[in-house]
Amino acid sequence: MKKYLLALGLAVCYPALAYEPQTGDLIFQISRSSQSKAIQLATHSNYSHTGMVIIRNKKPYVFEAIGPVVYTPLQKFIARGEDGKYVIRRVSGGLSAQQQKKLAQTAKGYLGKPYDLFFAWSDDRQYCSEVVWKVYFHALNMQVGKLQKMKEFDLSYPAVQAKIKERYGKNIPLDETVISPQAVFDAPQLETVDKKWPLFS
Repeated sequence: MKKYLLALGLAVCYPALAYEPQTGDLIFQISRSSQSKAIQLATHSNYSHTGMVIIRNKKPYVFEAIGPVVYTPLQKFIARGEDGKYVIRRVSGGLSAQQQKKLAQTAKGYLGKPYDLFFAWSDDRQYCSEVVWKVYFHALNMQVGKLQKMKEFDLSYPAVQAKIKERYGKNIPLDETVISPQAVFDAPQLETVDKKWPLFS
């Protein structure tokens, strides 16, 4: 039947492979938090939140900084985002079992860390893209995304300025090292392995 269709010049469509979560996969979404829009505007990004998939007891969880750093069941994480949209990226070629194990072990050291509303580059508190970046760096010596300074972001939008004033007053830490969800997404080592996101959003 396949040869017959090809002879007629007809396309043969095959079902897409189902996503199989792996420890180390990075998932991106639009959060419903009050700072979400400001993050998108300042970083020129579709995304405002990210986390790292970790397989625990054969079930997929998302290791994320949302309040304290926690494990969230993957489907719960997806459902919590805007319109259930998400993109999942993976290191090209996949990670070895040993690399996945190192990531999971390193992540445990950040569990329970409080959320960092001020986006400071310290280990006392964590925000979403920071904890993902640090786990990859300390576990595998891999930088998933380019570090930036806060002054490199677009701070011109009223929504961004309002959030900055709320957090910092007049003492804006423009030289603070930061990593945005978009910078992690753009890491050259990564490729998209699953998504539910319109082409034009």
